[in-house]
Amino acid sequence: MAGMHHVKIFLLILTIGLVGCSDPINEQIVQQTSISEQRIEQLANGLKNGSVRNAVLINQYAEHVLQQKPNLAPLIEQFKKDATVEGPMFLALVDRLNTAKNQPNMFASKQALYDELLNIYQAADPTLFSDALSDPLNVLADMSDGQLPRINALSKSQSAKANNAQDFGTGEQLIGNPNYGQWTTGSNGMSFWAWYGMYSMIGDVFGSRRTYYNDWGRSRNYSYYNDYGRKRYSSPSQLSKQNSLETRTRKSFESRGQKFTSAYSKNRTGSSSLSSQSRTAQTSANKFKSANSSKSSYAKGSSSSSKNASFRNSSSSTSRGFKRGK
Repeated sequence: MAGMHHVKIFLLILTIGLVGCSDPINEQIVQQTSISEQRIEQLANGLKNGSVRNAVLINQYAEHVLQQKPNLAPLIEQFKKDATVEGPMFLALVDRLNTAKNQPNMFASKQALYDELLNIYQAADPTLFSDALSDPLNVLADMSDGQLPRINALSKSQSAKANNAQDFGTGEQLIGNPNYGQWTTGSNGMSFWAWYGMYSMIGDVFGSRRTYYNDWGRSRNYSYYNDYGRKRYSSPSQLSKQNSLETRTRKSFESRGQKFTSAYSKNRTGSSSLSSQSRTAQTSANKFKSANSSKSSYAKGSSSSSKNASFRNSSSSTSRGFKRGK
């Protein structure tokens, strides 16, 4: 019996040793994957039941602009998708979660994978997501020729004056946001903004001239994505592309003895009535900018660790009406 007792003690010590040697980051990844998945489901339900404030307003604004400008119906219908689970920003979160779940080897480290899962969780917060929807919502506001007020943002003229910004036309809030288009390099070696699909109507209908990256970076106006949400609403590969484009453009300017101003060198003025989650996200984004941002969280680069995990689990209040602007 004494021998059996010794065997039990040995097995107990071995079990404790194995538990002690287990990788805690693996447990965090498993837990965060489940939590992030639940948060996306919560956001989907919020979009469906009308509890995401700016999604509700997108539908109201879209109907108003549709009556005002029926010839823009295809573009307006595209913007209405942002208020649903078929919108590009929501689908991007789902795609990023699937990548994290099914292709963990895409990431440089387990920490990088965990950071991405945490980013997804925070981006899918219904309140934060509502703030992010202020960009497409305010494009609809601008399409109304001043009949509808901007939400969570100053007027175009106010923010343009505050930022000494150039006017890049209707839809400028979405320039730089990879959910709506991408930077394309022309035959002259300069990068310009190319809209995806139906969003190309923005340039066609409103006669916006081609927007070049270096001009936009120096003189862009405020947008939620570029000034608050870039880290949350971009995948690691999208951030890596943005950083690569910035580095390439800077080197090109330097080779000609010219000064290059980064699009993200400073936050633009223009936010109004944003949630505390967005303000926290901006603080995190500022820390992110000061880090070595040329690295990707995917396997080609190294991880940039996210320290801020304390976003409240809350949902937006619903607004069923809006005040007409002048």
